[in-house]
Amino acid sequence: MLVMPAMCLFVFAASYYLTGWIRRYALNKSVLDVPNARSSHATPTPRGGGLSVVLVFLSAIGGLSFFDSIAIESVYVAGMILSGALVAAIGFWDDHVSISAKWRFLVHFIASAGVLLIFPELPEIQFFTISLSGKSLLFAFYTFMLVWLLNLYNFMDGIDGIAGVEVITTAASASLLLVLQSQNDWALVMILLALSVAGFLVWNWPPAKIFMGDACSGFLGFTLGLLALTTSITGALNVWSWWILLSVFIVDATVTLLRRIAMGEVWHEAHRSHAYQILSRRLMSHKKVTQGVLMINVFWLLPWAYLTAKLPTWAPLICVIAMAPLFVAALMIGAGTTND
Repeated sequence: MLVMPAMCLFVFAASYYLTGWIRRYALNKSVLDVPNARSSHATPTPRGGGLSVVLVFLSAIGGLSFFDSIAIESVYVAGMILSGALVAAIGFWDDHVSISAKWRFLVHFIASAGVLLIFPELPEIQFFTISLSGKSLLFAFYTFMLVWLLNLYNFMDGIDGIAGVEVITTAASASLLLVLQSQNDWALVMILLALSVAGFLVWNWPPAKIFMGDACSGFLGFTLGLLALTTSITGALNVWSWWILLSVFIVDATVTLLRRIAMGEVWHEAHRSHAYQILSRRLMSHKKVTQGVLMINVFWLLPWAYLTAKLPTWAPLICVIAMAPLFVAALMIGAGTTND
């Protein structure tokens, strides 16, 4: 009975201490994120601390699967480890030697398409009384979904603590919904992901002592997308619930991207025009924005996600209701504009 609590404590501690070691290494080797005109921070800060999250989480789920401690098909665990490691590797490389966008996207598509090919099935999308179930259609849609979640997480990791809080609240909320569906093994995976990030977040909480880096931010977006698919395949949760839980990042990144494209901007270049970035400058605080995301996720999005799990037929409408205020807020704040 004490095995799982002990493992959870070990995962948090391992992430915390490994992040501290990476921070000392980065300081000694001057692996620093130096502020520029597009930065949201003012002082040089060590980067790459999120590598601890990748190593600890993948080791934890790999160990549980190897010792048959979780009743989850090995194909899902293996797919998550192999494709997640590939995404983290290209991000780690890009953190140290800048890689052109086309090569990054190529690897992202290879990782996304590759893992979907080894999955035995893909979850249907229930749109009221209609089920979207064409294999080719689902494969194309979910491939682009994974690539988009991966990249939007990179885009949204721009102020202290926000990416970590998004993962912890999303994973913890999903864990609660899974427990209510008696899916305890998948719930444990979510808790391990949240604890892996929590150990890092101690160092990344505003004012951050170390940054996450692309190796981790892309990995987290990709992993959350895979967890959305795998839990939907088992019938524990539907993808609508996951889209609601991830709404803050999905809405801000999507509105910003579409506005930048409409304005003729180079959409994949670094910038400071996401709603959360604009808001952090207006409030002169990273912490207030990060805390706001936490409150929205727990008190607004979680209840709607629960409702979609209970009323899957009405999930599309519930999703629209949950996201609508966030779209309005992003537009009013000025997401995607360059005049702030």
